Amino acid sequence: MKLSNRRRMLTLAALILSGSAFSSAAWTQTQETLKFGLAMPLSGSQALYGADQVKAAEWAVADINTKGGVNGKKLEMIVVDTQADPQLGITAVKRLISVDKVPVFITAWSSVVKAVAPIANREKVLELSVGANSPEIAKLGDYVYTTFPLAEVDVSRVAEYTINTLGKKTAAVMYINNDSGVEGAAIYKGVFEKAGGKVVAFEAYDTKATDFTGALLKIRAANPDMIHIQGLVADLPQVIAQMRQLGLQQRVSTYSAGYNPKVIEQLGDAAEGLIVTSLAPGVNDNANLTPFIAKWQATEKRVPNGLPYTQYLYDAPYLVAELYKWVEQNKLPATGENMRKALITMKNFNLPMTGVLQVGEDHRVNKPVYLLTVDKGQFVPLATIK
Repeated sequence: MKLSNRRRMLTLAALILSGSAFSSAAWTQTQETLKFGLAMPLSGSQALYGADQVKAAEWAVADINTKGGVNGKKLEMIVVDTQADPQLGITAVKRLISVDKVPVFITAWSSVVKAVAPIANREKVLELSVGANSPEIAKLGDYVYTTFPLAEVDVSRVAEYTINTLGKKTAAVMYINNDSGVEGAAIYKGVFEKAGGKVVAFEAYDTKATDFTGALLKIRAANPDMIHIQGLVADLPQVIAQMRQLGLQQRVSTYSAGYNPKVIEQLGDAAEGLIVTSLAPGVNDNANLTPFIAKWQATEKRVPNGLPYTQYLYDAPYLVAELYKWVEQNKLPATGENMRKALITMKNFNLPMTGVLQVGEDHRVNKPVYLLTVDKGQFVPLATIK
């Protein structure tokens, strides 16, 4: 009798356990998550900026899921660290594709975007470049697209503004010897000279350089009307500080990497007159930006490092959500091929922080360019060029 009761108890327990397992499986199925990858520098020399961009994307994912996700399904972002290093980027992206099975991933920093492109094309996984500006990104293959305007957009505009509006006839160009620096500097030189100006000095510096005296002395000897620096936010303040120490007082321009409060903090009065570009709307152009900045102030007690980049990274999960919606509405499996098909079919997106995005057949996007200058220790609007 006791044995029989024991058997009945074991059988009942087994049924309960199997029922629980079934319920858990059913719950998991109803709570399916829609994955995508984010490969950014969380450590290394670019971590200060990568971390803020990741934070902006995390906020967007949370906001999307709070509002019901994608057709009731949770959007899940898997973050991996690239250190802005091409080899580490390759390792990170391989993991996203082979282990996490994402059909789409987001990355930045031109050298990383280029390094992982062959993997995206080979595995037919959609790669979205959000923040890198090398013009070569538009030519990396069928599965690589940018949602961020490339250097030919803002660097061209600042070169044209320098000669046509500021009336500067000669310029010196100083650039970091990497993908962004070399290609951006070439664009500036080409546009400036085509507009009738003359580049009287064209000087490169190493990515690990800390002493820029040699190049700056050549620029001082050339005595240009304007100096354009195509560098990174980490080295830009050092270049300008040494420039001023050597007596070069010319006005300086750069691209969107210079639109960062850290530049003003480090340079103080030496930053006055600096011209930077932004490819994202300001508070006077988009009402959504004011609460976004307020959230940074409330949670981090500061504005973000590289505000325009964080705007684009906030928008990136919204773009992925739209791709997933299209795939689901068309009853297609969530593969890289179908995510790419969604992107090139939809083409137009209206995103919260950066507004209208139109993806071109040439894998490029175009946006208005906002020029700002440093005046009394603050970035203030200078011009908007459409």
